[in-house]
Amino acid sequence: MSDAAIAVEKLSKTYVEGLIFRKRRQALKDLTLEVRRGEIFGLLGANGAGKTTFIKILLGIIRKSGGRATLLDFPAGDRRGRKLVGYLPENLRVPRHLTGLTALEYYGQLSGVPMREIRAKRMPLLEMVGIAPRAKDSVRTYSKGMLQRLGLAQAMLHDPQLLVMDEPTDGLDPLARSQVRGYLVELKRQGKTIFLNSHILQEVQLVCDRVAILDKGELRRVGSVAELTTDPALAGRVGVNGDQLELHLELTGDANLARAALNFFRVVQFHSVEPARHLLVLYVQSQEDVDRLVDQVRRANLSIVNLSRRRATLEDAFLEIVQAAAAPD
Repeated sequence: MSDAAIAVEKLSKTYVEGLIFRKRRQALKDLTLEVRRGEIFGLLGANGAGKTTFIKILLGIIRKSGGRATLLDFPAGDRRGRKLVGYLPENLRVPRHLTGLTALEYYGQLSGVPMREIRAKRMPLLEMVGIAPRAKDSVRTYSKGMLQRLGLAQAMLHDPQLLVMDEPTDGLDPLARSQVRGYLVELKRQGKTIFLNSHILQEVQLVCDRVAILDKGELRRVGSVAELTTDPALAGRVGVNGDQLELHLELTGDANLARAALNFFRVVQFHSVEPARHLLVLYVQSQEDVDRLVDQVRRANLSIVNLSRRRATLEDAFLEIVQAAAAPD
């Protein structure tokens, strides 16, 4: 058994469109990538980047045009490999006449799980994803978020080695998204590999060990979140507006005194979370301005709780990498 749960080398996919005027569109271009066993891996890309095509090739839904792809040491699409995969599509279609319980019976049988095992696992899984009280209700009464939770349960029902999840937190409120992140971390602790496709970059940043950025069918970058967000090229640009640096400041003291002390700076946000506690976003041009800012705040008898330059996020890194690729040579 290799260390790679997913391995692709020079993977390509070209679609031929049109009946008369045959037009070729390359969705993936010589993609080489490896997802290690036991990690949470995120695939990022805009609409049309090739993410769904990549997943469909891995699962054997469509055929590749060239290159090599393996899933858990089996060729992509091989039934032996697919049996070891749990899949949550972006928009799970559940037959409307089913309930939460019978839906798990339906999907479990499709995965070859014995009915006795399904019935032993289904309520614990529904409890885990938070919809056990609605287990006997028809899925036609479920919200989008509840259907997403049901999708998570069906993906885990047959105890797969690898979970492929397409937008797993789509339609969920902030609390539910936090709970899903907890599920993913627990699955990783159990030794599972999780391949995550999401456009919610904040979610990816919080949970993924490594990420890949796919753009127009080409792999632009692979690395940990820390590696991508601390890139020197990015660090020189993030938090910069023209020649100005973006600062985040937390103060305590009188609001009027704070406004007067900062009158000479470009303050774009002043939010009082309490009568004497304020959060500000402002721009300065140099380190000398930062020193001047601190001096004026202290002279006004205000206390600085926190002062920091805005740090790069995964979204910053994503935009910088994609825009750099699009820039003319």
